[in-house]
Amino acid sequence: MLTDTEGIVLRQTKTSYNRRMILLFSKKYGKISAGTSLGDKGRSKSSLALRPFTFGRYELFANANSYNINSAEVLRSYFGIGEDVDKYMNGAYVLEFTEKVLEEGVPQPGIFNLLLDFFDLLENREKGIGTLVLAYQTKLFKLAGVFPELDRCTVCGKKRSECEGDAYFGIESGGFICGECAQKSKPNSLIYKDAFGIIDILKYFAAVPLKKLENIALNETTGKELQHWIREYAAYYLDVSNIKSEKLI
Repeated sequence: MLTDTEGIVLRQTKTSYNRRMILLFSKKYGKISAGTSLGDKGRSKSSLALRPFTFGRYELFANANSYNINSAEVLRSYFGIGEDVDKYMNGAYVLEFTEKVLEEGVPQPGIFNLLLDFFDLLENREKGIGTLVLAYQTKLFKLAGVFPELDRCTVCGKKRSECEGDAYFGIESGGFICGECAQKSKPNSLIYKDAFGIIDILKYFAAVPLKKLENIALNETTGKELQHWIREYAAYYLDVSNIKSEKLI
């Protein structure tokens, strides 16, 4: 069966006989692996459309067990990301993170559009790239259905507005924990004191469109703490860990 779809290239791998496997985040079919004999050299529309950080349209031959890319054309190439080392490393991390979140063959149009918005902002952003990555991941949690509970204590159920004392964030409990419940928690549990207002930052990132966050940049201390929370949360709820490109950012 011949079909076509818009897609974002996540990864390309060389195989035998001059063939390549393209891990494609397709709008119509979700994450799929597709073989192709199209080369990746030269300036043809097809070759350029096989590279990561490319949004393209792909003609596929699909059968019950596999896909093959017959032709491809570039709809938008985010070549500016590859021209800046910091942008490229953060972009590569986001691609790998997204790849691990996506299930094979499950369409995710919300995440698809979010990733394109991220590329748009990353290509033109001059500072605060780490903040943009954290905002993307926060929104990805929401679209993946694992966003933390931030308005009520995840242990006793009391509204956050009714709680006194320090606020905490629990990985295992899935969100906000009041001070009283945090004090009763087991030692060495994955509970972090919200010393930097990160719970409110998470709520803000989730509520505001990504494109409206283009001028937001967290300070280094807050950014590192939020990064730690997000990585622990992703490992626990999405089984996303051991990301190779994580060491580059």
